[in-house]
Amino acid sequence: MHHTKPFTPLFIEATSLPDAWFQTVYKCIETARDFTIDRGSYAGMRRLEFDYITIHIKFPGARPLLPQIPPQYNLPNPVADDYLDDYLPYLMTGELKPGESYTYGQRICKYPLPDSYADYTSKQNRDIIIQDEEVWSNDRIIVRENGKLYLNQIELLIWTYKNKGFRNNQMVLQVAHPADMLLKDPPCLRAIDTRIQDGRLHFIIYFRSWDLWGGFPANLAGMQQMKEYIASEIGVDDGEIIASSKGLHLYNYVWELAECLRGKTIEEFRKGG
Repeated sequence: MHHTKPFTPLFIEATSLPDAWFQTVYKCIETARDFTIDRGSYAGMRRLEFDYITIHIKFPGARPLLPQIPPQYNLPNPVADDYLDDYLPYLMTGELKPGESYTYGQRICKYPLPDSYADYTSKQNRDIIIQDEEVWSNDRIIVRENGKLYLNQIELLIWTYKNKGFRNNQMVLQVAHPADMLLKDPPCLRAIDTRIQDGRLHFIIYFRSWDLWGGFPANLAGMQQMKEYIASEIGVDDGEIIASSKGLHLYNYVWELAECLRGKTIEEFRKGG
């Protein structure tokens, strides 16, 4: 019988987005598994990866949204301060650039619907499609371009919470679908679930795989801005974030930087000190 390390889910409670990043980087260096990637992005490289982790962020709207490494470390911040100016449109618009098989924004805000949905009044569709007819006549929710129908999930989510009440479990911003298994680089983000509780909008986020150094802070900062927009449109307050992943990791090219944050110099890290 092989003696193996037990599968170990972890939980981190943080105040702000930067606090969540610093805590998770420290914990990754201390506890995550070191292994070589067999397939996918960066195949052949080593990374430290959690078995499964959940991070609860109580005040994700606290500024700054991005972590700022103290100057005495003489290290670059993981995400440039102006990065969010470009990232937020990536999350909240549906346009694809040449060579892109998807973007998060395309999946969330401009998802192509089957041609059979065009006649939503047919008996077959009425038996399947349970949403109200107002949805199908709302051109912010159902986008019609060149004879094709597209769904804007954000607009449907806002409309539903405003018109049908807060207590339902259907309002999930879906990114994944089964055909993603055929893609060379399927989406890392799978879903952003939502809950309005006590007048506040909360996000529950799941990533199948997640780059901790640069991806984690950029993704969560962009999603926090998106959450603030949605909350303001619904007319509720901004809430908390719970994010989880079975593949949150640090690639080996940032291990030295991560160790420096924990107090080691690069020289000490290289010596194994």
